[in-house]
Amino acid sequence: MPTLVNYSGDDEFYSGGSLCSADLGLMLSLGHAEVYCPPKKRARISGPFVVGDRSKDPSVEILPDECLFEILRRLPGGKERGAAACVSKRWLMLLSSLRNSEICLNDTTMISKDEDLEVECDGYLTRCVEGKKATDVRLAAIAVGTSTRGGLGKLSVRGSNSVRGITNLGLSAIAHGCPSLRVLSLWNVPFIGDESLLEIARECHSLEKLDLSQCPSISNKGLVAIAENCPSLTSLTIESCPSIGNEGLQAIGKHCTKLQSLTIKDCPLVGDQGVASLLSSGTSMLTKVKLHGLNITDFSLAVIGHYGKLITNLNLSSLRNVSQKGFWVMGNARGLESLVSLTITLCRGATDVGLEAVGKGCPSLKHMCIRKCCFVSDAGLVAFAKEAGSLESLNLEECNRITQTGILNAVSNCMKLKSLSLVKCMGIKDLVLETSLLSPCESLKCLSIRSCPGFGSTSLAMVGKLCPKLHQLDLSGLCGITDAGLLPLLESCEGLVKVNLSDCLNLTDQVVFSLARRHGAAFELLNLDGCRKVTDASLVAIAEYCPLLNDLDVSKCAITDSGVAALSRGVQVNLQVLSLSGCSMVSNKSVPSLKKLGENLLGLNLQHCSVGCSSVELLVEDLWRCDILS
Repeated sequence: MPTLVNYSGDDEFYSGGSLCSADLGLMLSLGHAEVYCPPKKRARISGPFVVGDRSKDPSVEILPDECLFEILRRLPGGKERGAAACVSKRWLMLLSSLRNSEICLNDTTMISKDEDLEVECDGYLTRCVEGKKATDVRLAAIAVGTSTRGGLGKLSVRGSNSVRGITNLGLSAIAHGCPSLRVLSLWNVPFIGDESLLEIARECHSLEKLDLSQCPSISNKGLVAIAENCPSLTSLTIESCPSIGNEGLQAIGKHCTKLQSLTIKDCPLVGDQGVASLLSSGTSMLTKVKLHGLNITDFSLAVIGHYGKLITNLNLSSLRNVSQKGFWVMGNARGLESLVSLTITLCRGATDVGLEAVGKGCPSLKHMCIRKCCFVSDAGLVAFAKEAGSLESLNLEECNRITQTGILNAVSNCMKLKSLSLVKCMGIKDLVLETSLLSPCESLKCLSIRSCPGFGSTSLAMVGKLCPKLHQLDLSGLCGITDAGLLPLLESCEGLVKVNLSDCLNLTDQVVFSLARRHGAAFELLNLDGCRKVTDASLVAIAEYCPLLNDLDVSKCAITDSGVAALSRGVQVNLQVLSLSGCSMVSNKSVPSLKKLGENLLGLNLQHCSVGCSSVELLVEDLWRCDILS
């Protein structure tokens, strides 16, 4: 059985062919004895045996499929069927076409069969096939092989064999042999269509999660069948399925009353009718909704705003036909009373007016993410911040009309804000602003400002005044900041734990001294990747003041063997990850120090260092728990 369950998808399970192959041995007549005789061994037989042309010997293989099917369906249990499936691909495919209702049993085996079915229906096994292993034969082997090992509960198919890709035959085998299937994911399987999905709907009534991605041959017909036969469906994902449209979604909305999670992406036939039917149903239980790249209009957003009383997570992306009115109505409908997380990406209709309405209409909103919304400005951001009284996390990415004025005022107005992230916001300029009238945001614990070239030392100093309680700080990619701008922020913060300063090219050892002395007692992570002015002196300070540090990255810094030696003499009892990648002045002399550090290390990066291959081999032998990159 393990051979069958783990079968890779070749045509035959035995390298020489099936058990019935004339080249491998002899199969005695069914009328006398069922004995398989491998070559080079004498067969023990109890009936007459005639030596002659083997091609004329009686064999079960000469039976037509209909007769062989009748024999196989009378096997007494799953173990026997699994063993029979190992005989040849033909037997396997016939067995995989068996439905539970077609298994024929006599009275003497009925009890054992009931027990067998009980095991089969547990459905706790998970299988994933992808690439060249994704064939019909592989799925057939899974269908037959898992039946006596707990039953298949989750199946994921990613991609398909370029020569023998998965077709309706393979997925139908899963439907016939795996009635316990609860989760089905199909990604990039162009030859699977409605026929096999109808079989899944007919046999797998316990299906709870369906994920269809890049399945061009599946249409509304297959989705309607799922809706009508799988009432337990709780999660549905449809992505890049050009043949699925409103009809299928209307059926889902009508029959799948337990549906909680819905994702629809890049399906050109899906419009307002389909989305509205899912949301406006009186029995709708949807809590998570993601709509991406659809031809929906303001009407759908109005339906969401009115009927989405249970929605907690909403993701709207690339909705080209949605205008400012859609977001305004969605917010003012006041139906999103349970909404906790909202993500808006690349929506031209997301403007200041709509953003303010969303803030008013979503009293429970805690997490807000706005990406690539070119019409959101400082006025809208500040108005939203004033209305969203429960906001804890704010992420802004590529919102180029937002400046430091809007950001500072928004932070000052969000009294519960815990996390702020700014990514590639090109509208930020390093200007001196009046901040005396702004209230500090003492709740802010995590600040991330990445790849915002206009954010410099002046802006950083102002942020430091407004955020005195930071625990995590990420300033990666801010080439314009200097020691003079960062030091005030480090001095004003009370308990930094994690700091990422990668690619901050102008920072020096002075910043590391300040971090180590003021925050070293609780410091856990420090990333200085690309800070070329950081030298061995920083490692000396880290070794002395940072006993709890567990992740240190000094890649491409001016570190030498002396710095590594100093670090090894330090008090780091928790250091688990150390990266010295690109430190060309670290050589074989550092091997003893690295061995000492390696007592607790789980990861060590020595790429592009001057440590030789033989020295690395010694480290690998001594630091057997540590993954070493070289």
